[in-house]
Amino acid sequence: MDFNSLGLIEPILKALAQQGYTQPTPIQQQAIPILLKQQDLLGCAQTGTGKTAAFAIPILQLLYQQKQHVPGIKVLVLTPTRELAIQIDESFAAYGQNTNITHTVIFGGVSQLHQTNALKKGVDVLIATPGRLLDLMSQGFINLRHLQIFVLDEADRMLDMGFIHDVKKVIVRLPEKRQTLFFSATMPPEIQKLANVLLTNPAKVEVTPVSSTVDAIEQGLFYVAKQDKNKLLIHLLKDPALVTALVFTRTKHGADKVVKVLHNEDITAAAIHGNKSQNARQNALSNFKNGKLRVLVATDIAARGIDIDDLTHVINFELPEVPETYVHRIGRTGRAGNTGIALSFCDADEKTELRDIQKLIGKTIPQFTGHPYPLSPTAQPSAPAAKPHQRPNFKSRGGNSHNNTQDRNGRRSFGGGRGERK
Repeated sequence: MDFNSLGLIEPILKALAQQGYTQPTPIQQQAIPILLKQQDLLGCAQTGTGKTAAFAIPILQLLYQQKQHVPGIKVLVLTPTRELAIQIDESFAAYGQNTNITHTVIFGGVSQLHQTNALKKGVDVLIATPGRLLDLMSQGFINLRHLQIFVLDEADRMLDMGFIHDVKKVIVRLPEKRQTLFFSATMPPEIQKLANVLLTNPAKVEVTPVSSTVDAIEQGLFYVAKQDKNKLLIHLLKDPALVTALVFTRTKHGADKVVKVLHNEDITAAAIHGNKSQNARQNALSNFKNGKLRVLVATDIAARGIDIDDLTHVINFELPEVPETYVHRIGRTGRAGNTGIALSFCDADEKTELRDIQKLIGKTIPQFTGHPYPLSPTAQPSAPAAKPHQRPNFKSRGGNSHNNTQDRNGRRSFGGGRGERK
């Protein structure tokens, strides 16, 4: 199936061709026809499935085909983080470049002047984070009485990050008559309850369950003492086959410490987290994408929405407390049909987190032994070990190179998006 078979209009097909995309992902194949019929949608999809395009493309088409122009905001996309909001806005710009649909993005942490100036000019599509949206609504800059479509993205992350009450405050201000799109990677009880309230006779689309997501990614586990994690990271980065790495820490302070250690070893790296300015975060991400940085160290919140098709490695410097976050993290690699590699460090205090992660993904992560900084055997739980003294193979299976994002037929497929502690 290609995009031509989904009933899309020429301006959007042209934009997709300009981006080099011809083959829709499974969620796009399922969701686009449903949304073009103006049905409500419940989408259960992991990061990296092409979810943003699955809703942005049909929304642009519905707006473009309206015969009578109605002033005011017609579409609201609510998303948990600045980075994800920016990337969704960029998606609307890319897919809608041959239309006259206007859009803007608002988020906290920066001056509101530029955002309010854009709102005063009038926009069709507003992408927002909950806090800044409520703030500008209270100041009178935003009116949603003409809203036609509401998209709640990453609903489970909203819950994890403590934004769910802000989301509910937004919902009560929406017109009752609207089309609602609800996306969540997982469906805990509170999220299911919210979906039941928001949606009317929704179509349900569910793709890429957790087990399938992680099966596409080579995973490896290193038992290591907490004080030796920096040394192990440097040891791994000495291998030139490890081209780029997105390294996850639990805290902002931890991210900064890792970057300092890497700089001392002349390894190009930068940190992104909530204490960094928006410009600093965007510059770091840009430098990482264009190869000026080899390592990007991130907290989970700051990494939400990072979309890099050819990222080769994810390294969990610290295991996450929420097992679903592990899937979100490693889903940053192995995109667009490529094989990715995810390496995790586990110290004596993280065995509970490891157990919960392995229970969620339904498999035991293979252990690398023989590295220079092993955890004491008395503290090391049993796990299927790789061959003694085996060094991780940093080259992806199937010969996928760092820049290979095409399938066997030469077609490009595309996909892809808890509070931080100091």
